[in-house]
Amino acid sequence: MATSRLQMEGDDSVLLHVTHSNLKSFAADVRFSPQMNVEAVKEKLWKKCGTSVNAMALELYDESGSKVAALSDDTRPLGFYSPFDGFRLQIVDLDPSSVTTGGWLEDTSLVEKYNISEEDYAKRTDSFRKFKEKRTSQNPAASEVKTKEDFMEDLCANIKVGDRCQVEPGEKRGVVKYVGKAEPLGPGYWVGIQYDEPLGKHDGMVKGTRFFECPPLHGGVVRPDKVKVGDYPERDPFEEDEI
Repeated sequence: MATSRLQMEGDDSVLLHVTHSNLKSFAADVRFSPQMNVEAVKEKLWKKCGTSVNAMALELYDESGSKVAALSDDTRPLGFYSPFDGFRLQIVDLDPSSVTTGGWLEDTSLVEKYNISEEDYAKRTDSFRKFKEKRTSQNPAASEVKTKEDFMEDLCANIKVGDRCQVEPGEKRGVVKYVGKAEPLGPGYWVGIQYDEPLGKHDGMVKGTRFFECPPLHGGVVRPDKVKVGDYPERDPFEEDEI
């Protein structure tokens, strides 16, 4: 295992392409330290995909698709298995009752939705429609104020697809996936974000319209004034523990 020892002695991290056995749309390029043991790698990955550490098995494949090793010993460092940049790390979910099984995390048509009739909705006194009607009756002039079609277009001048960014509130980091109008959300310009962590609300599809592709719960669409682009690398929760 001379190659492994060389990797262990260096201080360079390795960039692996991570995929999931149940989540076909899940794919992420994640950087790891070879000094991390397999258990720490699993701890880092469950936050991205939802598969628990105890139910997670890992398999390493080279760039040609050939299986290099099964990472079966949680105590061994990642570098023991000789990973290199561009290798694929496959997450295998062993839990038959896992939240990732059945496809419902990716296919929202499988999720039972609550529907209310127009008649029942009209009877409700706490609905948004009633609130809007009350507000309009109190201030008729407010209903005449409309958002312009070019709202915040100027703020998009320096935001480009592929830019690393930080989104407020919460200092959520990610990459810009879409810049432009989003009619289902309202007039003006919007920015689509793929967050590094599952801090979003969707997979890039909003109200039946797909604006971009990303893993489930990693997508968000916000106004440009909430987005700062620049040198915002992905945070590593295990950075302080690594040598």
